[in-house]
Amino acid sequence: MSLAIFDLDNTLIADDSDYLWGQFLVDQGIVDKAQYENANAKFYDDYQQGTLDIVEFLNFSLRPLADNPVEKLYQWRTQFIEQIITPILLKPAQELVDKHRDRGDTLLVITATNRFVTEPIVKLYGIDNLLATTPEFINGQYTGGFEGVPCFREGKVTLLKEWLKNSTETLENSWFYSDSHNDLPLLKLVDYPVAVDPDEKLAIVAKQANWSMISLRNQGNKSNP
Repeated sequence: MSLAIFDLDNTLIADDSDYLWGQFLVDQGIVDKAQYENANAKFYDDYQQGTLDIVEFLNFSLRPLADNPVEKLYQWRTQFIEQIITPILLKPAQELVDKHRDRGDTLLVITATNRFVTEPIVKLYGIDNLLATTPEFINGQYTGGFEGVPCFREGKVTLLKEWLKNSTETLENSWFYSDSHNDLPLLKLVDYPVAVDPDEKLAIVAKQANWSMISLRNQGNKSNP
């Protein structure tokens, strides 16, 4: 049995849930369209380029959680999952998750996108373990801040090591599946790094390092972990 770790956005799902949540808020009129849409697009471009200031982004992206009642947030999130996320779930991704589950591996998703957005998505794949950026929640209300270390780049490694201290799992024979060069710190840590529909920068590194590269969007190119 091994630890099988999965990135979420553009790995298990066919888009970025953080960006899509922001666009959903715009489309529903929950945030100011002109201001929010432009900023959301810029932060997403920064992420793709590897220049994202994660604290600046979190201050932006978590603000709507603080500005709205929790009951409304949960209603909107349910609508978001049904309308936006369900259509971009990937059958080959579910098959890969199930393959590891059937082998007795422990399943873990580790994602920079905050837990409010990602927790119900991860449950759709039947995965119980999630490491994600955690929005601060005090006295029944989100504050717009975050707890601890952002789950991004080296932060993913930090949070994983903390999680392992309280677990019986180890990184021996571990797997990590990701699409993004931002995940190189964690990809280099596991025994079996796998580039999934990788971005250009990750594809170059994966080829040079002779890592496995798979697609979860092309039915004819499935993984064989």
